[in-house]
Amino acid sequence: MSPTVTAQPADEKATAPAPSQAVVMVLAFSGILVSLMQTLVVPLVPTLPALLGASPADTAWAITATLLAGAVATPTVGRLGDMYGKRRMLLLSIGLQITGSVFCALAGSLPTMVIGRTLQGLAAGVIPLGISIMRDVLPRERLGSGTALMSGSLGVGGALGLPASAFLIERADWHVMFWVAAGLGLAAGVLITTLVPESPVRVGGRFDLPGAVGLSVALLCLLLAISKGADWGWTSGSTLGLFAVAVVVLALWGRWELRTGNPLVNLRTTARRQVLLTNIASVVFGFAMFSMSLVVPQLLQAPEATGHGLGQTILVTGLVMAPNGLIMMAMSPVSARISALAGPKVTLMTGAVVVACGYGLGTVLMGEIWQLMIFTCVVGAGIGLAYGAMPALVMAAVPVSETASANSLNTLMRSFGTSTSSAITGVVLASMTVSVGGAAVPSEGGFRLVLAVGAFAAIAALCVAAFLPKRNDA
Repeated sequence: MSPTVTAQPADEKATAPAPSQAVVMVLAFSGILVSLMQTLVVPLVPTLPALLGASPADTAWAITATLLAGAVATPTVGRLGDMYGKRRMLLLSIGLQITGSVFCALAGSLPTMVIGRTLQGLAAGVIPLGISIMRDVLPRERLGSGTALMSGSLGVGGALGLPASAFLIERADWHVMFWVAAGLGLAAGVLITTLVPESPVRVGGRFDLPGAVGLSVALLCLLLAISKGADWGWTSGSTLGLFAVAVVVLALWGRWELRTGNPLVNLRTTARRQVLLTNIASVVFGFAMFSMSLVVPQLLQAPEATGHGLGQTILVTGLVMAPNGLIMMAMSPVSARISALAGPKVTLMTGAVVVACGYGLGTVLMGEIWQLMIFTCVVGAGIGLAYGAMPALVMAAVPVSETASANSLNTLMRSFGTSTSSAITGVVLASMTVSVGGAAVPSEGGFRLVLAVGAFAAIAALCVAAFLPKRNDA
């Protein structure tokens, strides 16, 4: 028996009074807040071993835990939102973010910090849930710009987190930034409760617990192998074993999902050309976005003695990266406008071209701060266009009853791209170094190679997007 879907009629949905602007702004604020958690601790990474009394390898879990928790939570929370209420799951996610921030604010040891960072990562489902709520409650004329802004918040928060945390760390105790994060989370919860209506769309059925467990195990093994492969060795038993387990579990999980009546992820819907190709492009764009985030800070902070480093502080680095996030946000309405006129396929392809051009500029504009700002802003503009188009492509090809789970899977694909980017960039920069004062520092050739790979990734996304259905066929 097919699940029961309760939905508001299309004409009623279009005319029902709702504070559209307030809904969009509150949801976008929540998305930016949650994505801030990804880069919040980056300025602390060099000092975490001394602050927490642990080794550098162990304190790296303060970042890895957030990544893994987000990957596990996103598809599960998305499906729960489709079944039991997207606003309810949104509030639960914000609650986890607040709790995790409080844990980190009270942390004096590594275990407490890792628990807090894990809880912060579990809130990653806010962005796909917000996009899905917009589909259900916004009038049609506001939907394109709203979902584009919500989707772009993933990059905006990541870009703004670095300067914000660096500013707080330089002027106060490092715990303060987590108290601020908890306060912002509380404000987001109040605003959601007050201004965001619950989606009228629900799907019945039983939650697919075996599917959720199977996908979580597979994702944990896969992402752990990718993120730790460089440290453990790509041919080590631990790395190869995790990859093997991930492949086996994914195969069994796929078999289960195709046979169960209420799957966590509807693989038949996911296999539709428009959804599949959009998700593949999302992996590539996630890769391209994160490559820039890894290269530019290292270039800015590398010693001037290298000949290519600029010797800047972490605060200056954050300020250089901040305009990139603002450009992403500014491109959201542009993305929606292009999609309305020519279709989201054209928007996605345009974004890929802009990103490729930006990385091309980056390979030659590396010598001055203003040059890096131009490069990052061009790449940010392209990513803003592409991220705004992805929800439109996904939602045009999936039933209303699967909106949250489909958007969650798309968000997960972007995260997979960033994880892959981190691994590949780490290998390249670690293998191409110069010696400065007895320390190995990434070489100029290594940075150029990573940027060239980013340009190639954007061109690959363009090729994938070219095979998306035409607007009239979508």
